[in-house]
Amino acid sequence: MSKTNNSAPSVAVTGVTGRMGRVLVQAVHASEGLKLSAAVQREGSTLIGSDAGELAGIGKIGIGVEPKLEGLNYDVLIDFTLIEPCLTHIELARKAGKAVVIGTTGFNANQRGVIEKAAQDIPIVLAPNTSVGITLCLHLLRQMAPVLSEESDIEIIETHHRHKVDSPSGTAVRLGEVIADSLGRDLSNCAVYGREGIGEPRDRETIGFATVRGGDVVGDHTVLFASEGERIELTHKASSRMTFAKGAVRAAKWLSTQSAGLYDMQDVLDLR
Repeated sequence: MSKTNNSAPSVAVTGVTGRMGRVLVQAVHASEGLKLSAAVQREGSTLIGSDAGELAGIGKIGIGVEPKLEGLNYDVLIDFTLIEPCLTHIELARKAGKAVVIGTTGFNANQRGVIEKAAQDIPIVLAPNTSVGITLCLHLLRQMAPVLSEESDIEIIETHHRHKVDSPSGTAVRLGEVIADSLGRDLSNCAVYGREGIGEPRDRETIGFATVRGGDVVGDHTVLFASEGERIELTHKASSRMTFAKGAVRAAKWLSTQSAGLYDMQDVLDLR
């Protein structure tokens, strides 16, 4: 992928009127080594034409909010929108030969297949959580799970704000995938999503998920290894969306120099 010019890679942000979109605009604008070149919001929004900087609370930056991604100038797209618009944006970026950082969550197997196909043509970072801290937690879990699983029950507890629509969170699912993979299991066969009523005693081969929704919680995740006599908890708590935005900016910088392929934050931080 080649940059649009010889200066810093340029970035387009979608969903710029939303909570995460505004923070992404702030983070890109404040970053060294990147420049914001385009801001997009769905057609029909009353905020089309507004200055993206003013919406983000950083004052005028001369970037107006556009209703479509087509024809805009950028090297890397950062997308934290909903599934359907995100998939549309990925296809547009693929046709234009642009890189994409995807923070959107909740993709099913077929939708992930669409992303994998696009990654044959363009570089893509797919990360349900772009936090550097969560990325390090995933790295640690690959070491912890094989050591602790023989005598521990494994549970994943996540809490998010009342507006989050997917459950469990993409981050929680990724935590489960990493644990299952490190144990040679298939998460689709060993995951238990919530419990109710009277059932059989817990199967140690399962990985349990508990979901809490309420208030304005940005995102809390805990992996619990519970054995007879002790408990080990690995917890990450996000208190600001800027945590994810800074990670996305880091991913965008890294991705601007990569060839086509599907990457994640482990690749960005060189933790493979």
